[in-house]
Amino acid sequence: MTKSNQTSISAFILLGLPIQSEHRYLFYALLLTMYLTTVLGNLLIIILIQLDSHLHTPMYYFLSNLSFSDLCFSSVTIPKLLQNMQSQVPSIPYADCLTQMYFFLFFGDLESFLLVTMAYDRYAAICFPLHYTSIMSPKLCLCLIVLCWVLTTFHAMLHTLLMARLSFCEDNMILHFFCDMSALLKLACSDTYVNELVILITGSIILFIPFVLIIVSYARIVSSILKVPSAQGVYKAFSTCGSHLSVVSLFYGTVISLYLCPSANSSAVKEMVMALMYTVVTPMLNPFIYSLRNRDIKGALGRVICKRKISFWL
Repeated sequence: MTKSNQTSISAFILLGLPIQSEHRYLFYALLLTMYLTTVLGNLLIIILIQLDSHLHTPMYYFLSNLSFSDLCFSSVTIPKLLQNMQSQVPSIPYADCLTQMYFFLFFGDLESFLLVTMAYDRYAAICFPLHYTSIMSPKLCLCLIVLCWVLTTFHAMLHTLLMARLSFCEDNMILHFFCDMSALLKLACSDTYVNELVILITGSIILFIPFVLIIVSYARIVSSILKVPSAQGVYKAFSTCGSHLSVVSLFYGTVISLYLCPSANSSAVKEMVMALMYTVVTPMLNPFIYSLRNRDIKGALGRVICKRKISFWL
């Protein structure tokens, strides 16, 4: 048995964000506030969808899964980042690093697939309104969710196992605030050709194919909307899809530009800032985007609050 799949490093040092010491507490408070907002916002959406029967529809079934994915996606990296900002030695054990990488890939992929299913749901609702309930049956919704979870499990496991076979010899300084796959590959002292090839192939499949499917779905939706003679119908359709398109633009814009279209002169600081965009900012904004633009969510919040007030007084 060869030693190519072994490593002499027991832990990595996460160098974290390039923040000056006098600004560290300010950034710590900002990140903590953003993380708590992400957790509370996404939990609120999940609870509202569970409690209000008016939201027991395919659209909100997918949205609750997306909120859960956003919550977990931020929780994979931000708590460790906050801990390391208060630590003198911001280290992470080798096994924990691979675990963090696995769940980062898992929930990132899950969000990509969930955005596709939500685009298909909007396509069926707007282009085939009379057949919507038969198309988006409970069985199909469950199958789509299960497929999303299965595909993301295999993809994340594939990259984690490929990373585990690499050797890491002397340099254990990760120039990032989490165990990013590309940052780890730069530290490997064994051949990374297979890893890089798999990243290129699977990354194109996981990101570009869902992105193209979303674009095609919305092209069909826009085409169908323009045929609606009623201005009110056009407004309602666009307002329904606007929130989803905002989330799609935020997520895919940063991820594709960072991982599949990297710039030759891209610096580590720029990469970390872009990583913060989709690991912190996007999951935090998603609840606001959906709640502020969605009358159903506002109505559900009002009904739940009224029920609690009535129960309290009774």
